[in-house]
Amino acid sequence: MADKEIKTKTRKKEKKKEIKEQEKKRLAVIRVRGKVHLRGDISDTMKLLNLTRVNHCVVVDNRVQYLGMINKAKDYITWGEIDAKIMNKLLSKRGMLTGNKKLTDDYISKNENITYNSIEELSTGIVDFNAEFKDVPDLKPVFRLRPPKKGYDRGGIKHPYSLGGALGYRGEKINELLERMI
Repeated sequence: MADKEIKTKTRKKEKKKEIKEQEKKRLAVIRVRGKVHLRGDISDTMKLLNLTRVNHCVVVDNRVQYLGMINKAKDYITWGEIDAKIMNKLLSKRGMLTGNKKLTDDYISKNENITYNSIEELSTGIVDFNAEFKDVPDLKPVFRLRPPKKGYDRGGIKHPYSLGGALGYRGEKINELLERMI
């Protein structure tokens, strides 16, 4: 009996190690659908992800906790891995500070708490996990985007991306959607 418990505990530890050793990635998560007929638990998950409105975007890492929240809200959001070029555009064009002020290179270079000198350096640092969004004081965690130029894909916003819609996991294709929404 005790031998079985030890084996299950070691299996659980091995699974946790595998998850920790998994390659770190930054995920861009975009809310696609609104709040009508939204279940309460999914609504709470969206609030935890800071996705309170349609076309809002957040950038998170691929920790197990975030992946669980993303999986719970998969019928209302789309997500994928973001690259440094799109992160740079996102920060420079849609990055906002408190008081609805734009994030600028001047703000980053003058601020003593930030070790980077430009938005481009900051964006590569964020994608490479050398920096976090909280390193920039007063930076809002949400990017307010436009609806995509030429709309979502032919399947609409009620079908998964794998079937031609807009919802669910996109992988690297999220960069194309973000390009059209910035």
